[in-house]
Amino acid sequence: MDKLEGLDANMYIVSNDQPEQQLELYQALEEKMGQSLPFISDPKMKLIEQACMKNGDTAYRGYAIMDTKGKIVFNKVNDHWGEEIDTTAEDLKKELSK
Repeated sequence: MDKLEGLDANMYIVSNDQPEQQLELYQALEEKMGQSLPFISDPKMKLIEQACMKNGDTAYRGYAIMDTKGKIVFNKVNDHWGEEIDTTAEDLKKELSK
């Protein structure tokens, strides 16, 4: 999470999980990493689909950037974005600097 610090962006985890499941994950992340990000519940997967992250009845793992008008300007499907946090942070910093 420290690698994402200083990004000029509001960051959220978007999931189609139920709020109870999101709370469990939020708490697990907070316990493991000392902090977490706020979750957005998207049970109808509208935002997930807008970000081109819909995979049937579930969502791909990855990350996206939405501009202030609600347009997705960047997305990347990556199941290992957390394990590859250095690359993830570089991608996001590069895209946000455009």
